[in-house]
Amino acid sequence: MSNRNWFKKTTAIICIFLYPQLNNLAGAQAQLKMADLALIDAVIYTVNEKQPFATAVAIADGTIIYVGENDGLEDFIDDQTKVISLRQQMLLPGFIDTHSHIFEGASQVGGNCQLEKNANLKEQIPSLKICRQNISKKGAWVIGHGFQLDALMDHQLKITPIRLLDEVFPNNPVVIMEESSHAMLVNSYALHLAKLNSSATPPPGGRIMIDPDTREPNGILFDNAGDIVMEIAWNSAPDVFNQSYAGLLAGMNEVIANGITTIGDGRMYWRRNWYEVWQQALKDDQVKVRTSIRPWIYPELSMSKQLKFLEEIYQPDPEELLIVNQVKMYADGVLHFGTAKLSQPYQTSWQTDIPSGLNYIPPDQLSAWLKQLNKIGYGAHIHAVGDAGINEALNAIEQSRKQGSQQKYALTHLEMVNDKDIARFKSLNVDADFQAGAEFFGDHSWVYNLIGKKRASKLLPMRKIFDTGANVTFSSDWTVNPLNPLVAIANSTRLKHTSGLPNIHDAIKAATINGAKALGIDKITGSIEVGKSADLVVLSDDITQLSPQQILETEIVITILQGEVVYVSVDE
Repeated sequence: MSNRNWFKKTTAIICIFLYPQLNNLAGAQAQLKMADLALIDAVIYTVNEKQPFATAVAIADGTIIYVGENDGLEDFIDDQTKVISLRQQMLLPGFIDTHSHIFEGASQVGGNCQLEKNANLKEQIPSLKICRQNISKKGAWVIGHGFQLDALMDHQLKITPIRLLDEVFPNNPVVIMEESSHAMLVNSYALHLAKLNSSATPPPGGRIMIDPDTREPNGILFDNAGDIVMEIAWNSAPDVFNQSYAGLLAGMNEVIANGITTIGDGRMYWRRNWYEVWQQALKDDQVKVRTSIRPWIYPELSMSKQLKFLEEIYQPDPEELLIVNQVKMYADGVLHFGTAKLSQPYQTSWQTDIPSGLNYIPPDQLSAWLKQLNKIGYGAHIHAVGDAGINEALNAIEQSRKQGSQQKYALTHLEMVNDKDIARFKSLNVDADFQAGAEFFGDHSWVYNLIGKKRASKLLPMRKIFDTGANVTFSSDWTVNPLNPLVAIANSTRLKHTSGLPNIHDAIKAATINGAKALGIDKITGSIEVGKSADLVVLSDDITQLSPQQILETEIVITILQGEVVYVSVDE
């Protein structure tokens, strides 16, 4: 065969082979979208290791279509494109708060009676009398919040909470939530409606405090016992659906004002009709933040009833604003009330008859729950505080993994972790969620009297878990801690040589892409990449160049969800 004939034949074969690809490329160029919005002159940290830095982003139909330098934008913009110069302000992926109580955080249903945080019972009387003036009618619930139990219970006073509340509110049921939500004050009327009295068996995961002199309830309920009363009160509130709806919208406004574009719901009390409220907000086009709604697993309810409801509301599509494919469950309680489950007894505790804390859901039932949840497509975000509670939760997840589960599992709070369990987060693919913005994150003196200095020295081992290669996320647990993710980032940076993450970039990842991975939406959001949703936040300064204090002073300038500006600071 001549060289000329060989060339003709070979060229024909190549053309036939490449024709479909060339045709597709031409079609793609013809369909190239122009940007609706372009952000230029920015300091961009993309959280994408392949292209970590840029100065410009182009967005079309809510999706990022260009990431790069200003001079590369010309093929993506036209006279219809809105171009905004950020004037060297910082652009990051929208923050992701993997554990925030958005529904309760700003709702008026949860409190028409405000107490003083650091006052004792006697000193609370003026506040309680003000609350009494606001009562609408006999039998109406008084719902309050704000006290701190250690300050409230001055043991020199010869009065109990129930006695005082009965005197001030003889004709109305009362429930007042402590600042962490793990303790409630109630009067006799409220106990009667909840069928919790001296002869009642404490509900799973709950405690009814008994006066040692009278052998009757003293008006303090811990954990799930208080939740049961609060649920009755919430559902009895006037116009509760509209009040809940207004509270949800107010909560979302707080979230986006802090640069957060995605949250993991702290817990969704579905027996309070919160799911229906979420759906109404979605129908009204009022959802301003991408949300993983986590239905609450009620310790006192049957598994079959709850699984039936979970199957009905299951929604795993990560493209949607509202996702329902994880539940919220508690393994144990909290350290400061002696209800977190420990492997060794507390030194001092409110719970004198259970020296090592309690389980909301016993270990064998926790394993059974994860098995059944996996069958219907659910993962779990598990509250676990004490070393025994954490160990039991990891054991349940390990059993679930051995049964073939590929679901997303996360443990949150993680205040006491046994050294032997540190490496299990990585090996079991369990996300480790920390409230790094908590006031006590770097100061463990508050638990010295509870567990001793030796155990306290190992509190909150975020860095140790991170160093194993596990996925570490930041969350606020708002309103317990500040909602602003910059507080957690600053705290982590300040503590980078001890319990914090190694550097500012790792801290930013914990507040963005790591959270997306924990929620199973990292292909959708969490970094600034072509093809991902334009969920973004603009900061006043480049926080990678700032001290921890300067990070705290940095302002949230603009929040963008799916290419739409949902928040602009008043100064912008």
